[in-house]
Amino acid sequence: MKVDTLLGLQWGDEGKGKVVDVLTPEYDIVARFQGGPNAGHTLEFEGQKYVLRSIPSGIFQGGKINIIGNGVVLDPALFKVEVEALEASGHDLTQRLYISKKAHLILPTHRLLDAAYEAQKGSDKIGTTGKGIGPAYTDKISRNGLRIGDIDHNFEAKYRAAIARHETILQQMNYPYDLSAVEQEWMAGLETLKRFRRIDSDHFINKALQAGQKILAEGAQGTMLDIDFGSYPFVTSSNTVCAGACTGLGVAPAKIGEVYGIFKAYCTRVGSGPFPTELLDETGQKMRDLGNEYGSVTGRPRRCGWIDLVALRYAIMVDGVTQLIMMKSDVLDSFDTIKACVAYQIDGKETEDFPFEIGENLRPVYVELPGWQTDMTKMQSENEFPEEFNAYLSFLEETLGVQIRIVSVGPDREQTIILNDN
Repeated sequence: MKVDTLLGLQWGDEGKGKVVDVLTPEYDIVARFQGGPNAGHTLEFEGQKYVLRSIPSGIFQGGKINIIGNGVVLDPALFKVEVEALEASGHDLTQRLYISKKAHLILPTHRLLDAAYEAQKGSDKIGTTGKGIGPAYTDKISRNGLRIGDIDHNFEAKYRAAIARHETILQQMNYPYDLSAVEQEWMAGLETLKRFRRIDSDHFINKALQAGQKILAEGAQGTMLDIDFGSYPFVTSSNTVCAGACTGLGVAPAKIGEVYGIFKAYCTRVGSGPFPTELLDETGQKMRDLGNEYGSVTGRPRRCGWIDLVALRYAIMVDGVTQLIMMKSDVLDSFDTIKACVAYQIDGKETEDFPFEIGENLRPVYVELPGWQTDMTKMQSENEFPEEFNAYLSFLEETLGVQIRIVSVGPDREQTIILNDN
C-alpha cells in the first residue's frame, strides 16, 4: 500500500478540510504531516460548522484513526480548546486520535517571541498569525525544541531551560511581556494532551502500510506558502509540498501514491506578500463576500483575485499532482466574465514560468472566458453543469495538464461532485 497525499496548491484556504472529510471513508488512517494551529480547516455537515486547527479532518468519520504527525508543531493550550469544542458536540476523540512523540511543542514563550519579532519588523512584517509557529520551527531546526515525547522524559527541567532561554531573548529585545497568564493556560492544555496516546508515528504508519491499510496524508496551508518553494519570505515555516509528507510522517518517497491537489476556482491570500492577480476593486470584494473569505482561525479578510495558472502549474510540478480538485466553483456563479492568468509579463517580457521573485514590475496576462450565470449550489451531478462551466473545466485541464476529478459547489460535504473519467 501507499500513502495518498492531499495538498493545497495556492496560498492556503483552498478547502482541504472538507475534501479530507469527503475522502476519509476510503481510508483507514488520516495523518496530518506539517503546520500548526495557524491552519484552520473548516467543515460543514448536518447543519453544523467545525473549525479544526491541529486535529486531522478525518476525525468526524467514526472508526478511523487520526494521527498528528512528527512534522506538526502543537500548542497544548489551543489543542485543549479544540478538543473541548469537539467533545462538547459529541465526538469521542481519545480512542481515535494519536499524537507523534516526535511532534514539537509550541511553548507559551514561542507566542511571545512571535509577537516580538513581528513588532521589530515594523512595516516589513510577514503577517504571521501570532501563534508561535515560526519560533517553534526555529527551535526545532536549531536543535533547541521540546517534543511530545519529552513529556515523559525529564520534562520539567527541559521546559524551564527553554523558557529561560526565550525570556533572555525577550529581555534583550526590550519587549514587555507577561508569561504567567499564558503559561497557566498552556499547562492546563498539557494535561489535556496527556490524555491522548503518544506513538512512534513513523513505525506505526509504516507497519500500517505493510498490513495493507490505506492512509491519507493531510497537508496544511498551501504550496505557495512552502518555506522553500513559496513566495519567500512571505511563507510559512514548514514544507507544505508533497515532499513534506515524507519528512512529516516518516515515509519513503517511493511510498507516496496519489497526490490530490486542491485549488479554488479563483485565488485568495491572507496577510502580506505578493499576489499577482489580486483585485482591489468591487470585483475582489464581491468574491470575498460571496465566498465568505475571512480566516477560519484569525477572522482576517482574505485578499481575492482571479485564478493564477502560472503559480498553479508550478505547484502541480513541484508536488507531482495526479488528480485535481476544484473548490468554491459556486462563488463565480454570477460573474459575466471569468478571467484566468496564463502568463506573467516582467519588464516587457512574457513568461509562463513562476519567477524567483515577484516584484512591482510584474503584470498578469489574462484570458477571458464567458461566465455560466447559473446557481450551481443545488447540483448533484456533472450532467447538470452549464456549458460555460464545462468549458472552464476543459480550459483548466488543458492548461494545467492534469484531470479535475472533484468539483465543490458549496461548503457542505454533500455539495461535492465526483466527475466521471473523460
